Amino acid sequence: MGRVIVLVVLILALAGGGIVWFDYLNVIDAKTVLAPVYRLIGREGRTQVKADPGELISLDAERLAIRLEALDLRSRELDNREQEIQARYGEIEQMAQELESRQKALDDRENSFNAAIRETETKDRLVEQNARYLTGMEPKQAVGILIAMDDQDAIDVIRKAEEIAQAEGTTSIVSYWFSQMPAQRAAELQRKMANRPPSLN
Repeated sequence: MGRVIVLVVLILALAGGGIVWFDYLNVIDAKTVLAPVYRLIGREGRTQVKADPGELISLDAERLAIRLEALDLRSRELDNREQEIQARYGEIEQMAQELESRQKALDDRENSFNAAIRETETKDRLVEQNARYLTGMEPKQAVGILIAMDDQDAIDVIRKAEEIAQAEGTTSIVSYWFSQMPAQRAAELQRKMANRPPSLN
């Protein structure tokens, strides 16, 4: 008798499991029957496709509804991803614009720096050329030209003449130029040369 009861319970369990499995696979429609069982174990029962009165429910239609629901969910996920991608693309584009602006600013600074270097080099060549010309002239004529120059231009030429004399190992003529200048102008140039180092010219 015990074996019979065990076999009956086993058959009922297999039958119930088969009904649940076939309902899940949409082979049979047992939602109405299984809904109380799902609620009994604390789970939400599977919903049945609502139909109008007199309308027959087919498994194909239910499968189609499930697929459409999955497609709609997938479409919403893709829309969310697209929004995230667009937002990220906007951030990347903004970063690219900032980097481009920084690069342009760096290029402008580099161009300005190079232009200043070229200007300094050109001025230094002109000062050296003037110093050599004045050194080769008659001292009185050279002094006349120095007196006509602005103070800073005259100081630059005088210092360059001294540098050339030191580099070539010759005697500087600068002291003689000062002796031929008016005393007030010579004193003013010497004062400015003493107060301003050559590196600040």
